[in-house]
Amino acid sequence: MSLPIKTKTPVVLPELPFVETALDPVISANTLSFHHGKHHKAYVDKTLSLIAGTELEGKSLEEIVLSSYQDGKTALFNNAAQVWNHNFYWKSLAPAGSVDLPAEAAALIKDSFESVEAFRKLFSEAAVGQFGSGWAWLIWDGSKLSIDKTSNARLPWVEGKKPVLTVDVWEHAYYLDYQNRRPAYVDAVLEKLINWEFMLANIKE
Repeated sequence: MSLPIKTKTPVVLPELPFVETALDPVISANTLSFHHGKHHKAYVDKTLSLIAGTELEGKSLEEIVLSSYQDGKTALFNNAAQVWNHNFYWKSLAPAGSVDLPAEAAALIKDSFESVEAFRKLFSEAAVGQFGSGWAWLIWDGSKLSIDKTSNARLPWVEGKKPVLTVDVWEHAYYLDYQNRRPAYVDAVLEKLINWEFMLANIKE
């Protein structure tokens, strides 16, 4: 399988694309500090540890994810995929109130789901309905959008699907702010934090 991702991302902890207070009150600075600085960093550190001294040392994150997926290296895949997932998740978010739904994005959503409200309902159901830890994704097939969900570290592009947005539904993404109220977290993110420009850029890539 060829990589559907054109970039060759290094295995590093990226800076957040916004300051830690930018997502308040939907996602607190406290949550971002733990989520990015502890959880995301731990996946990066573990990935680097697992590839040290192997043929994958120095390879791009995408190459490591794909190789470990194809070779059944579960521990490496779980950690490398979680690095990629989190990198993508941060870009899927925008500071609260900074990004309105562009007409172009709205038209694509209405074409695929009939209405923005229907999309939000279906996406929320997928995210909330993901049993245990995982991710909800917006997928582009070249002409239509669809919704997918994956468990744990699984990500769509190793199966030939193109993700254009994601929402993290691991408990560490929301528990400090929402406790067990995953629906409230998902709905708030969909309403106030989605980076629609990132979605459009991925569709056009």
